[in-house]
Amino acid sequence: MKPNIKIVHWIPRILCILAILFISMFALDSFAPHLTIGQQIGRLLIHLIPTYILAALLIIAWKWELIGGIFFILLGIGFSPVVYNMNYHRNHSVMMSLGIILMITLPFILIGGLFMLSYFLKKKPSRIPVNEKVMTEK
Repeated sequence: MKPNIKIVHWIPRILCILAILFISMFALDSFAPHLTIGQQIGRLLIHLIPTYILAALLIIAWKWELIGGIFFILLGIGFSPVVYNMNYHRNHSVMMSLGIILMITLPFILIGGLFMLSYFLKKKPSRIPVNEKVMTEK
């Protein structure tokens, strides 16, 4: 594999792992001092459901880059209105809500595009037989 293709191969994987770790940090709000250890672990496992889904998508994208890239792009585009509405109802600020979308959903759109770019760079060009006979003039 060429060095440029190798870089494009690893960048979406590394970025996806970092983005999943970032999303996982939001599960830390499940801890509360008044809950038992069992309740806290249960709440943490439930709050980590997005992490499980993203990890499954990463596994798919790792093996099938084109399909995984499409999934990540659709995920980013599909959740943008949901994230916007949820944050707009909390802070009533358009700019702040757009900034949150840039932090949460845009990385997954970028990661999907990079997975697709990696797929197309590694795809071998198809060999189309070229007719070597040139039409001659009569």
